[in-house]
Amino acid sequence: MDRLEEYIRKNRDDLDIYKPSPVLWRRIKEDLNTGKKPARRWLSIAATVAVIIGTSLIFYQIGKMSERRDLLSASGSDGTARQQLKEAEAYYNNQINALYHEAAPLLTANPELEQELNSDLLRIDSIYKDLREDLKDNIANQEVVEALIQNYMIRIKILEDMLVILRENDTNGEKNNDYEL
Repeated sequence: MDRLEEYIRKNRDDLDIYKPSPVLWRRIKEDLNTGKKPARRWLSIAATVAVIIGTSLIFYQIGKMSERRDLLSASGSDGTARQQLKEAEAYYNNQINALYHEAAPLLTANPELEQELNSDLLRIDSIYKDLREDLKDNIANQEVVEALIQNYMIRIKILEDMLVILRENDTNGEKNNDYEL
């Protein structure tokens, strides 16, 4: 036990003779109520909504991917399989382009992240080209088609993760600017 605590215990009766005024208690109560609890509450609600939306989008993407896989496996002719593959590529390319355009303004403020993103996408593009070469041999090869779709899903995941990081950096930058004098 330290000396201060011991002193307080011994002299408790002498120290408790003063009572704070009601005005002081009111000010203390007001100071406690102006804490950051409401902001933290709204932040937790926003995070919960973001998690729910993100999870819903992931399940939606998985459902779309399995639909496309089922369509490709059910098709018997090369012409139908090629058409379905073109539709799948158009769909995923539109999603990738939309995500990239959404990230573009945020990437201008972070050139190092833009360079890293572009290098990752270039590596994935080289894998995609190899898969396309394998697909030329046999359009009905389900494994190659699944690998192509997985390639698109990886691109989308990278872009979504990058957007989350950029939005957090952008939000943190705004918060820091609010407190500067």
